Amino acid sequence: MKSQKNIGAVVIGRNEGDRLINCLTSLKDQVDLIVYVDSGSADDSVENAKRLGADCVLLDPKIPFTAARARNAGFERVMDRPDPPELIQFLDGDCRLEAGYLPLAAAEFETNDTLAVVTGWRAEIYPKASVYNDMCDHEWHGPVGDILACGGDMMVRSSAFKEVGGFNPTVIAAEDDEFCTRMRKAGWTLRRLPVSMSHHDANMMRFSQWWSRAVRTGHGFEQVHDLHPDYFQKERKRMWFYGAVLPVFGIIGALFFWPLLIVVLAIFALSYLRTVRGLRQTGMPRLRAAHHGFYLFLSKFPNIVGATTYHRRKRKGAEMEIIEYK
Repeated sequence: MKSQKNIGAVVIGRNEGDRLINCLTSLKDQVDLIVYVDSGSADDSVENAKRLGADCVLLDPKIPFTAARARNAGFERVMDRPDPPELIQFLDGDCRLEAGYLPLAAAEFETNDTLAVVTGWRAEIYPKASVYNDMCDHEWHGPVGDILACGGDMMVRSSAFKEVGGFNPTVIAAEDDEFCTRMRKAGWTLRRLPVSMSHHDANMMRFSQWWSRAVRTGHGFEQVHDLHPDYFQKERKRMWFYGAVLPVFGIIGALFFWPLLIVVLAIFALSYLRTVRGLRQTGMPRLRAAHHGFYLFLSKFPNIVGATTYHRRKRKGAEMEIIEYK
């Protein structure tokens, strides 16, 4: 396949092992320039990246690692080139790019001068390996057309990236939402194409991994909402109501007034049934919807843990360190 000379690729990773090899291999024949940014890997990631021809950037471990910081560092390395490309494809190290996607995404930029970000559909490599992987697979399949935000696998117009100052390196989760929000506020457009873009390996096989990821999500809700009060409003209302307010009333009911406990349990049950019904309306099979609905219901509790972690860090003036789940 002919490589795209007007596109540079930035890959970020930390201890991704064979996943990184697969990621870089998927890019090797599609672009002439690949920058790999490593966040303190203890495995052979850097050596493997160099062997596959990537220009490697090693982040200083004295500064907290974040995906946002890594992507910024990769972009800066690309821009250091004498004739840097106008389009940058960002890709996480646990993903591999779909063959033929890059020219489709690049061509889309020619249709609109205000278009800053183009993305596509991401899918899990092993969706049936666990219910957690399966939930990710469903999550990645977002709506097409002009969108509010997207995940970290995205093609970005470099001039737009510079205009908004890149990613916020202090945001440890939902940094892509925060970046996209600033893009839109600056007058730029974001678009998702109805084509396969990348394949992701969540590799979530344990409940503890899912829980940590949900904690990180709650942290992201609060931190990004602090920066953009108009964003994550619905998500935060659900999180605080079902993850904090109702449990408090449930405890009060259990201790002092049992009819209140019955009401709280009924509200929880109704919420779960509504979630399952919504998933069924998307065409999801009944049993799969029941499994997904259970974890979506349960996620409000680790979300609250993440949210309170953010506020505790903010109050103490502590650094926003990443929350890893694998």
